[in-house]
Amino acid sequence: MDLGLRGKKAIVCASSRGLGKGCAEALAEAGCDIILNGRTEAVLEETRKEIQTSYNVSVLSIAADVSSHEGQRALLSACPDPDILVNNNGGPPRKDYTELDRDALIDGAIQNFITPVELIQAVSPGMKERGFGRIVNITSLSVKMPIEGLDLSSGARAGLTAFLAGVCRQLAPHGVTINNLLPGKMDTDRLKGGFERAAQQTGTSLNDIRAQQAAEIPTGRFGNAEEFGQACAFLCSQYAGYITGQNLLMDGGLYPAAF
Repeated sequence: MDLGLRGKKAIVCASSRGLGKGCAEALAEAGCDIILNGRTEAVLEETRKEIQTSYNVSVLSIAADVSSHEGQRALLSACPDPDILVNNNGGPPRKDYTELDRDALIDGAIQNFITPVELIQAVSPGMKERGFGRIVNITSLSVKMPIEGLDLSSGARAGLTAFLAGVCRQLAPHGVTINNLLPGKMDTDRLKGGFERAAQQTGTSLNDIRAQQAAEIPTGRFGNAEEFGQACAFLCSQYAGYITGQNLLMDGGLYPAAF
C-alpha cells in the first residue's frame, strides 16, 4: 500500500536500534528521507548504511543526546523543515520511587516530557505553514498500567500525553496530527535488561523468565520492532489524517480493558 510519504522528511529520535530503528526502517520503506539519531556513533553509522542500502533513500545520522539543547539544534540544523517527527528517548533506569532524588526526577522529566515538547514547539510552525505534519510519540504501556520500578518514566510520559491532548486539537485544523504509540513487552534491549534483573532477584533462569512473561500476554509472544515501525508509518501516512490525539496500545492484549 502506498502510504503517500515518498519524498517526505522524517526525524526519528533515538533510532540507531530498537523501536526507533523499526520506525525509521518502516518510514524509509515508505519512501521518506530519514534523519537518524543516537548516542553511539558506530552503531548509528551501521544503521544509516543498512537503511540507505535497503531502501535507496537519503539517510543522515546525527550522533547527539536529543535531550540536550545542543543535540536538538544538531537535529534541526540537519532537517529544519521535517514533515514527520517521531519522538523517542531512553527512559530512566528502573528504580523504586523511594530511591529517586530531585536530580533523578528532573532528568526523567527532561527525557520523557520536556524534550518531546521542545521538539514539537520547534517543528510544528513549519508543519502548520505547509499544511501537513505527522508527530508520533513513543510512550509506554506504563502510561495506562503501572510497571514496577518505572514510576518516573510512567509519570513523565503520562504528563506528556495529557499536555498534548490539547495541543493536538490546536494543530488539527492545519493538517498536523499528534498520536502516541504505547509499546508493551517488546523484544528490545530494555526488556532483556528487565529479564536479567528479575533473574538475579529470583534465581530463575533467563529462559524461564522469558517464557513466564510471554505466557502472560494473550498473543503468547513479545512484540517486535518491525511491526511497531509499520504501525508508526501508518500513523504518519496520508490515510491517517483523521486520527489525532490517540493512544495506540501495542501490547498483544496485555492491558485488560474494553476501552
